[in-house]
Amino acid sequence: MLAILGFSMVAVFMYLIMSGKLSALIALMIVPAAFAVFAGFGSSLGDMALAGITELAPTGVMLMFAILYFGIMIDAGLFDPVVGKILKAVKGDPMKIVVGTAVLAMIVSLDGDGTTTYMITISAMLPLYQRLKMNPLILPAVALMAVGVTNLTPWGGPTARAASALSLDMQELFNPLIPVMLAGAVWVILSAYWMGKQERKRLGILSMEELGQPGEEKSYLTFFGTAAVSEEEAKWKRPKLIWVNFTLTIVLMAMLILGVMPLPILFMLAFAIAITVNYPNVMHQKERIAAHAGNVLAVVSLVFAAGIFTGILSGTEMVDAMANSLVAIIPDSMGPHLPVITAITSMPFTFFMSNDAYYFGVLPIIAEAASAYGISPIELGRASLLGQPVHLLSPLVASTYLLVGMAKVDFGQYQRFTILWTVGTSIVMTIAAVLFGVISL
Repeated sequence: MLAILGFSMVAVFMYLIMSGKLSALIALMIVPAAFAVFAGFGSSLGDMALAGITELAPTGVMLMFAILYFGIMIDAGLFDPVVGKILKAVKGDPMKIVVGTAVLAMIVSLDGDGTTTYMITISAMLPLYQRLKMNPLILPAVALMAVGVTNLTPWGGPTARAASALSLDMQELFNPLIPVMLAGAVWVILSAYWMGKQERKRLGILSMEELGQPGEEKSYLTFFGTAAVSEEEAKWKRPKLIWVNFTLTIVLMAMLILGVMPLPILFMLAFAIAITVNYPNVMHQKERIAAHAGNVLAVVSLVFAAGIFTGILSGTEMVDAMANSLVAIIPDSMGPHLPVITAITSMPFTFFMSNDAYYFGVLPIIAEAASAYGISPIELGRASLLGQPVHLLSPLVASTYLLVGMAKVDFGQYQRFTILWTVGTSIVMTIAAVLFGVISL
């Protein structure tokens, strides 16, 4: 019964946001609360929701100060030279712009953090998409696809969870996945090429003259037309501090990868240093914080709303019932094929539940069942990671709300546009894993 309620809750939630009948923010709060009351958990509704919010609180804090930090870096002009280089390379060709987006996102996302990847990629590329009037859904779709591949790095999160849950050696788990990730990267580039070709057909290639490319003596930012830098924006630029800001950002990324301290604290301290160095005047600091308050509110409110959803899903034990029911329907005759089955089912599993719930709750059950057929846990661990490109599109992933918010697109429309591309990424990586002998058929 709980499993049916759980699947029904997820189905209703997805229908409401993808049909545009409710915003993601409202649906994340209303739908689970209604199902919890219907299932007879009304008396513990508050405690379950609060537990979920508490669990996601560090993520909310991290995103708040990450947005503020990168907002300050953007205001100060840290990424201006990056966009300038990209502009020279892609010119007015939509195909090159989309492929450039994929390459940039994959390079940046090697640090294993989707949040910073989205912030840098969207900040660098969004003005180009806006100026050429390209489909705004393509930018976040390609960025997410790129992160879905590089998210398999040992420091990305899912791989560490799989290794911990099954007590596996990280090197033995990850190294065979490298050619699989390369195959996924090729798919992302080819997908970006195809999307770009479609946009090129629709829009054509614009010359630099048509785009209003400035002369060498002018700022390249005047290229962006409606997004051009106004006098108000120009006064916040700090070109003399670009190397200071660059060094600060590199140090931040290094400390993030090394795990020197929790991410929320890292971003809080980095933001404090960044705003003090770039805008020592207190009134200026208040103005910059106020300028980014809208982005902060839009993203963080969704994170805490998602806390209610996950808190109720876990507190009612619906997520456990859903996991057990899905594992139970696998017939014994399919036992020898569990690695491929795990790779395929990891897409819906990790879409409908958090990585923690899947890797620490579901994966050990599957691994135990697979042992009866002589299948090693290491093979199941690798297979379980192949659904991660789809997982990132889940409404339970906080960084996806940041991506959607920065790209200024509707969450439901974005999911409809991106879902088949991410499923394609997982399928390509699964086929590559079988061909390279990473998992058995």
